[in-house]
Amino acid sequence: MSPFRLAAALSALCLAALPAIAFDNSRSDNLAVYWGQNSYGATHLSDTANWQKSIDYYCQDDAIDAIPIAFLNVFQSTGGFPSINLASTCNTDDNGVFPGTSLPNCTFLASAIEYCQSRGKIVTISLGGATGAASFTSAAQATAFGDTIWDLFLGGDSQLRPFGGAVLDGIDLDIEGGNTVYFDSFIARIRELASIAGGKRYYVTAAPQCPYPDGYLGTVLNLASFDAVYVQFYNNWCGLQNYNNIWAWDFSSWDTWAKTVSVNPDVKIYIGAPASSTAAGSGYVDATTLGNIAIQQRGNYSSFGGVMLWDASQAYANNRYDLQVKNIIKIGTGGSTTSSPLTVPTIGISTTTTRTSTTTRASTTGTSTRTGSTTRTSATGTSTPSCTCTCSSGTSTRSSTRTSATGTSSRTSVSGTSSTRSSATGTSTRSSTRTSATGTSAHTSTRTGTSTRTSGTSTGTSTRTSASSTRTSSTATSTSRSSSRSSSSTRASSTSTRGTTTSTRASTTTKATTTSTRASSTTTRTSTTSSSSAPTSTGSTCTASPWSSGTTYVGGNQVSYNGHLWTAKWWSYNDVPGGPAGVWTDNGPC
Repeated sequence: MSPFRLAAALSALCLAALPAIAFDNSRSDNLAVYWGQNSYGATHLSDTANWQKSIDYYCQDDAIDAIPIAFLNVFQSTGGFPSINLASTCNTDDNGVFPGTSLPNCTFLASAIEYCQSRGKIVTISLGGATGAASFTSAAQATAFGDTIWDLFLGGDSQLRPFGGAVLDGIDLDIEGGNTVYFDSFIARIRELASIAGGKRYYVTAAPQCPYPDGYLGTVLNLASFDAVYVQFYNNWCGLQNYNNIWAWDFSSWDTWAKTVSVNPDVKIYIGAPASSTAAGSGYVDATTLGNIAIQQRGNYSSFGGVMLWDASQAYANNRYDLQVKNIIKIGTGGSTTSSPLTVPTIGISTTTTRTSTTTRASTTGTSTRTGSTTRTSATGTSTPSCTCTCSSGTSTRSSTRTSATGTSSRTSVSGTSSTRSSATGTSTRSSTRTSATGTSAHTSTRTGTSTRTSGTSTGTSTRTSASSTRTSSTATSTSRSSSRSSSSTRASSTSTRGTTTSTRASTTTKATTTSTRASSTTTRTSTTSSSSAPTSTGSTCTASPWSSGTTYVGGNQVSYNGHLWTAKWWSYNDVPGGPAGVWTDNGPC
């Protein structure tokens, strides 16, 4: 047994003494919240007090039920191993890597992850992100990758486990680039290994865009068994901002898929939403509106499983948006929505709470004493989950200390220096911009290698947006992945927000607004993608390509139709110019 596995076993004994409510995937009031990309920090560089904290900081009450860690954004890197990018919290620049790999050493997070699990939450690893344009060349390669992920993050064994002895609860696919051919073989291998191991349950989830079917995940969703699907109802025409538009809101399509196409007939569909106005380019609604929409959809569709938010840092900075939503959608023991609010510890002020539990067991071989204690502090204090297990074989102690931007080992400290990564091919930044009528959304991740992609006459731009926003796919030296994704990278906290983000420090995967760079992925929603950039109207001749029902268009694309020049507001497929979907702007005769 490796030291990591031994440590995990001892830690499990410690955490067994802490109370927990087990995660129940069959419920329809679950709340999943992504963590890892410091989306708020990427869009609020100066407000370091509200930057992303350690993962256990978000596990101190019962608001959140599932936490996908974002992201494993590189599938094949140095030594044939993947790499992960957790923005300012853990990255290859600030935390070092395991020898012969590009895997950052994030073992200090082990106890924090296990604390969240002890609170009845599942913690998974999310693969992809806006810059994670990964693919497999064969079923055999996909199956082998399943073995790798199992050994590095799940129930397997390896000396290279990024989170040490912490055993995650499954995988999440947020694939927004490359292709997903053979991904069903990858998932099948994870399922097979979980079945062989027995005992612990492992979950498989996905986060497709709301247009059905999703351009990247559509095929694999039909071929593999998923437990939950976190549909991103933002940064698209079918987002929450168009909930009352029967031509746009398409939760019913996902419900139909769940009941008639999905391999798992019990799969749960979540409404994915931005946790603040700066977390995405479009789709943000206030907590009351989101909660009421969720309740309505739950009443209409039996596949409804809950709400997904991007991301934890944005939710906490936005007056605990996560808690507000949870208090609206949670169901009481009688099966109806309850109005009793959850209790929540004070956050953001300098207070400390300590929980301690001790259990002594005697066996034929001796006495085992487990003591679990956890100390939590505000943004200006320290967060130290610790556990000491004393058994007949000796004592094992694991502890970790985290502090805010003003404390020790801050997750999001900005050093002010611009950070870039270099490899054999040079310096590159991956980021992606995903926007809507009101802004730009990007997922970014700074990596090595310089690459540019051109679509039409624009460089490095793969537009997937609403209105006049773009989802860029060029590489630069500053990055971000989320809300604004227009990033300027400041050495220690590159981030992602699926909405608006600015990348800070070290490599980042971001989703967000404004311009950001997204490496190596093109946005292709169907077999054909329009590459027209910006033809002009001559007043007599239409120079734009004629509109085609079989072509995918993104914000800014122009076409000619019925003698007029039309410009796409956002991602569109088979939506006729001038039609009820309202996708196209009429620029007049051409």
